[in-house]
Amino acid sequence: MKNQIAVVDIFSGPGGLGEGFSAFEDDSRHHPYAIQVSIEKEKSAHETLLLRSFLRKFGSEFPPEYYSFLNGEIKEPEWSEVYPVQWREAAEQTPRLELGKKETSTDRLLDQRISEIRGKYGDRTLLIGGPPCQAYSLAGRSRNRGVANYDPQEDERHFLYQEYVNVLRHLKPAVFVMENVKGLLSSSVKGDPIFRSVVSDLRNAMGEDSARLIALSPSTNSLGLELDSTPSEYMVRAEDHGIPQARHRVFIVGLRKDLTEKLPDFLLPRLEKRSGWVTVNDVIGEMPPLRSGLSVGDSVDAWSEAVWNAFSTIKHSNNPDLSNIEWREFQRILKSCLQDFEDETPTERAKYCRARLPRTCPSDLRKWIVDDKLRRLPNHETRGHMKPDLVRYLFASTFGLAFGRSPKASEFPCILAPEHKNWSSGDFSDRFRVQIRDRPAATITSHISKDGHYYIHPDPIQCRSLTVREAARLQTFPDNYLFKGNRTQQYIQVGNAVPPFLARQIAGSIWRVFQFIEESRRPVGNVRQKSRSSVKAA
Repeated sequence: MKNQIAVVDIFSGPGGLGEGFSAFEDDSRHHPYAIQVSIEKEKSAHETLLLRSFLRKFGSEFPPEYYSFLNGEIKEPEWSEVYPVQWREAAEQTPRLELGKKETSTDRLLDQRISEIRGKYGDRTLLIGGPPCQAYSLAGRSRNRGVANYDPQEDERHFLYQEYVNVLRHLKPAVFVMENVKGLLSSSVKGDPIFRSVVSDLRNAMGEDSARLIALSPSTNSLGLELDSTPSEYMVRAEDHGIPQARHRVFIVGLRKDLTEKLPDFLLPRLEKRSGWVTVNDVIGEMPPLRSGLSVGDSVDAWSEAVWNAFSTIKHSNNPDLSNIEWREFQRILKSCLQDFEDETPTERAKYCRARLPRTCPSDLRKWIVDDKLRRLPNHETRGHMKPDLVRYLFASTFGLAFGRSPKASEFPCILAPEHKNWSSGDFSDRFRVQIRDRPAATITSHISKDGHYYIHPDPIQCRSLTVREAARLQTFPDNYLFKGNRTQQYIQVGNAVPPFLARQIAGSIWRVFQFIEESRRPVGNVRQKSRSSVKAA
């Protein structure tokens, strides 16, 4: 296809980064990015990735059987039997492989595929991916400090980024994008900053000083970042770009110097900041209310009784950390929530009716998420919680409505304190954290798979943590994006992913570079003028 860009996607997870690039359209409604290979090792994430790869074979019109399955009319078909050609193509494109295992079939297969891609597409190639980040994350480093005899030099997770560098060296793409957690900026091994090594390796992978590294959303007017520049310039704050989540991640974009030496400054990849935030309420505010359920002895009556008791417990408690005025305001909101509960007590744990987005949601994000062919939302079933946690969830969500923030541990009534030795230490002062409806959500991480305490739904009468689908909406996955595996695995996939709507914006900013490369090879024509007129804003 004309001007098609071959994408190699490694460490793909469930496919958030690839989804954004695949879905990007230029001015002529052409999809210039075509994923040629996606690699993921984890079984459930690979199943999700494989299914989405299969669905892309049908363009914008997914098979009718897929919607029949999502809408509960039929069991999931054996796709390899119903659509053998498309399934075989998807399976070849999306192998389940583990990078970092030397002298394996993975290396041989990947080398072969890269050679084929280079032969067919030449320099019209793009490498994307996010090497696993557990060793760099602040939480991961905290856990590692508690491991006896832990030696970071022996932790291969610190150096998995080098597998990305190896692919970069062999593919020699025109552009590459690497994503990671912000902890990468401060992580070190034996006192040597990891970030400095990463930047140096990326710049020199295709030859000495062969790549120019670009910040997508710098705080300064820097046109490109040198090795000694402030690492924080590489941070992208997702909430600044229309994502309903305060997700701060490192994105490093590299441009091959020999292809982009004369690239005008105005064509450098940049993410455009948006005015105002997209909030929690903007994407999950009109989803039908669901009850949480109980982890033991669940039934509608048992759950309703537990919530009634929770209201009563909180009503008759006291809070020494709040002033009398604040406590009266809290009690006023609590009374209002109780009235709402009486008027509309949630009874279902999974909702099968279609859910739209509030009018306050930006139109482009609404169009991205909503699929009118769905009559029910996949991956949208609540967890069961212990009765004591229902009380804490009710308190936290009511507190959020009253004061526009999540309560600290010291602000919980003493009667609600859990039996944790560190509850009063200050180390886990936000162990129970409600998402505030009028703000972007807190960062959705894989920790959401544990207990949900950090991801309490803002509606008090539902007394629960977020469902997989709600977390997926906050991550801007389309409603028709199905996550495979059990619920814990689904949460992990969502938490580890790049928001696809952000990835699409990155794809748009990089497309300008590919247009420039293509136009600069033409024998005549004003590249600068053509580029200005033909580039579509991301």
